Amino acid sequence: MKMRFRLVSLSAPIIALTISFGLSSLILLIIGKDPYETFKIMFEYGIRGKSIVSIINRSIPLYISAIAVAVGFKMGLFNIGVEGQYLMGSLIAAYIGAQFSVITPLHILFIIIVAVTTSSLWAAIAGYLKVEKGIHEVISTIMLNYIGTGLIAYSLTTIFDEPNSNYDLPRTKELPESGKMPPLNTLFNIEDLQDLHGFLVVAVLVGIFYYWLVWKTTLGFDLRITGSNPIAAKFSGINPNKLVVIAMITSGGFAGLVGLGPLLGYFHRYTIDFPTGLGFAGIGVALLGRNHPFGMAVGALLFAFLQRSAQILDLNDVPKEIEQMMQAFILLIVVVFYEVIRRFIVKQQIKDASKRTDE
Repeated sequence: MKMRFRLVSLSAPIIALTISFGLSSLILLIIGKDPYETFKIMFEYGIRGKSIVSIINRSIPLYISAIAVAVGFKMGLFNIGVEGQYLMGSLIAAYIGAQFSVITPLHILFIIIVAVTTSSLWAAIAGYLKVEKGIHEVISTIMLNYIGTGLIAYSLTTIFDEPNSNYDLPRTKELPESGKMPPLNTLFNIEDLQDLHGFLVVAVLVGIFYYWLVWKTTLGFDLRITGSNPIAAKFSGINPNKLVVIAMITSGGFAGLVGLGPLLGYFHRYTIDFPTGLGFAGIGVALLGRNHPFGMAVGALLFAFLQRSAQILDLNDVPKEIEQMMQAFILLIVVVFYEVIRRFIVKQQIKDASKRTDE
């Protein structure tokens, strides 16, 4: 029975992808474009060498963002504030990291610690408000996103802006060479990996750590049992208020890593055009991957593939917004399908329990 449920759950993303392609094809036909040629162009462009490297680089922050969201999801918390948390962490880490220079491993480690600490503290505010004031985390994290955006804009233009700079847009000082993470081809001397971000190694370690934390530790068990049955968890001795704060701090800690790939590997400073939207995109990846590290990795690669392959569409007189529509279709169908599966499983469990009672 369990195996059948798992197979049905695993089929949800495949079904969602198929239906989304069908709906996108219908829209392309309506606007007078050939769906087959469109998807063929996207696929051929997406599997080029440089495109593959770009897809992996794009998937790294998406994957870490999904993990940050998934920690909350496992406990039934909706951390919508990953966006503000990673931007705050990236700004503070970029500013402090540019103030000194030490050997590269220690410098990068220090920048990571600063980003994780900053994001954790920012996320802890939402945990405190939920526990002490009863404010739902969706409301508090959304508001903290707006507050964080305002603080970042103010700080970047008045406090952290690079002094004596002729650059028009506000930005922090550039990280010294010791604070820059080299691409993987430099680390391993592999020419084919040119421009592949070295933060990929960190992302893999984060995925392994997330799996160990959620499925192999007491804290992870408490998170999962509270998320699946809060009443039973409370009667088993779990302190829900304490767990809420811990879960938000942990989720915020993961969020602090989201912007470090672009910061350490490409931008080397925080600027007004630093990548945004990764926190919200992570919600979709987490939903698509069912909060599982492998599933979220596949979801991140899929979204990154769609983003990269859509860049060729404008040159072929096809609106690249079709990629955003495909992502929306996939998420909508997956969420609906998962809810149908959940209700089916609950009904089946009730039916099985009734049979055992009658016997």
